[in-house]
Amino acid sequence: MKVIAVLSLLVALFHQGYSNSLDSCEGRCGYGTDNSFSCQCNPSCERYRDCCSDYSQICEGGSTSCKGRCNEQYDNDNKCHCNSKCTQYKNCCSDYADVCDSDGGSGGGVITDAEIKSLSEALYALDSNKASASQLIIDPQALVPDSQTSSQSDLSSKQLFRYLDEQALFSKPTYAALLAVLDNYNRMTGQAENVGSQQRTEQDTFLKETMSNTELGRELFAFLYTKGVYASEEEFIYDLKMMWFGLYSRNNNKLDSSGFEHIFAGEVKGGKVSGFHNWIQFYLLEKTGKLNYYSHSFNGPWTTYPDVLGMQFKWDGYYKQVGSAVIGCSPEFDLALYSLCYISRPGKQCRLSLGGKELIIQTYTWDKTLYGDGKKYIGSAFPATPRN
Repeated sequence: MKVIAVLSLLVALFHQGYSNSLDSCEGRCGYGTDNSFSCQCNPSCERYRDCCSDYSQICEGGSTSCKGRCNEQYDNDNKCHCNSKCTQYKNCCSDYADVCDSDGGSGGGVITDAEIKSLSEALYALDSNKASASQLIIDPQALVPDSQTSSQSDLSSKQLFRYLDEQALFSKPTYAALLAVLDNYNRMTGQAENVGSQQRTEQDTFLKETMSNTELGRELFAFLYTKGVYASEEEFIYDLKMMWFGLYSRNNNKLDSSGFEHIFAGEVKGGKVSGFHNWIQFYLLEKTGKLNYYSHSFNGPWTTYPDVLGMQFKWDGYYKQVGSAVIGCSPEFDLALYSLCYISRPGKQCRLSLGGKELIIQTYTWDKTLYGDGKKYIGSAFPATPRN
């Protein structure tokens, strides 16, 4: 009887330990949702209220770690600190140098090239809203060498976009949100933008639909959270709004530009098209006869969407020598790739991997004006084709 009692006790202890392991975040921080566990350990669990009881202690590092706290505002109640002044006052958390004080450009732990490529492959796989071959048909026509991109010769008699299933794509929430924001801008630099409450609401909706309401956007945030770049989803969304939609002056000291306008909507400066690296904006303008496609100087190696083209075109008489864009991707994919590269490699080339093939995104910072605690707005970002 004593032997049976001992065995029963051991079995009970084993099951208790196994059950406890299912309710713990030990070794699970930052992972996606796993329904085999009774609670979750990813950044979204706070929003869905299904975090394990030890999530804060294990995954967020507690008050003595800089995990998820880099560049936070000073709080006297904290035992140690994780902002740029903590070294001066000698009150940094013990892991500040490892988590925050890196030169990776992220404001958090070092983000390696391998991690960027791995994440970009994950985002590529998660782009469920991209166009299919039956929903989008393009006709690239004339391919020109780099030496001819400045000639302003219309070598393509037909439109680039032969067919787009607008009903299927534009009815999706992320596409609808993008369309609402695209028409908010005056393309001419030197003329101040008029951004009212409706425009700000449309910006908020665009970020919510693309980054909060898609698995792709949540994957990007989860990665940046685990790297200590952002402490919460709210901080992530707020920073994206500032870096993308914050206004600055490209001409005549007017608040005439933003990263979003430059990259997604396109601008005109000095008699030429500036920026303009979004395929949906290209389609809309070509459809209405405001844009005339001339040729392309680069076609990426992808045989399905998304693909990459370097295009020559005129927009109401203003010429773009090489306007490279990711073709056929969802709005959330475009925003996620550019945001990842700008956050991790600001002002540098960012090497991604999509379906096993390399894509380089070049980013530029806007250095003349700042926001927040010395942060820089997005100046530009685009696929850096061999012809760019």
